[in-house]
Amino acid sequence: MHHSRIGLLAATSCLTVLVAIGSLAILSTVTNPPASADVVSTAAISTARIDPVVVPAKENPAESALAESAQPAVNAIESEALPEDSGTGKRVVFSPAAQRVWLVNADESVNRTYEASGSIVDNLRAGSYQVQSKFRNATSYDYGSTMQYFVRFTTGQNAPIGFHDIPIGSDGAMLQTVDQLGTPLSAGCIRQARPDAIKLWNFAPVGTPVEVLD
Repeated sequence: MHHSRIGLLAATSCLTVLVAIGSLAILSTVTNPPASADVVSTAAISTARIDPVVVPAKENPAESALAESAQPAVNAIESEALPEDSGTGKRVVFSPAAQRVWLVNADESVNRTYEASGSIVDNLRAGSYQVQSKFRNATSYDYGSTMQYFVRFTTGQNAPIGFHDIPIGSDGAMLQTVDQLGTPLSAGCIRQARPDAIKLWNFAPVGTPVEVLD
């Protein structure tokens, strides 16, 4: 009888230990999800397209703060009047025909206007859009070029479309010169001089109307 009690006590102790181990395993599963979840998330981000040729790159918080406070390096160009029938209120206006951008204040005054380089293909329809998202840095899907101050406002046939500065190739050179702005040269988006890209980035938060003219 004494030996039976000892056996029962030992069995009960083993069961307690097994339950405790099982509880720890469950807790570990909850607090430490499988690594595969992170892999899937990372893969999804790395393949998300933000432009016909770009995907988002890792943002640097310090650089983002600098971009928000950066002052434009050039003065606004007021020589080109804002086209009629270009919307109302605060907005960004782009004319593919003129290859020009206008940043318009809520009182209808022009904050800034400048030449840009739109797409060499007809991938952007005239109409009313709005800023959907912003990426401080972006990289081409083949990692062949980088760009900054990406402001996305619509999606084309294969990928989103937005404003950004002139891309830098893998050799460290710009894919076009500032003097070439005003001519369609991009693969789908709207290229701007760096100071103008910074200005639009600061001017247009998510939700800002974007008008694309005929």
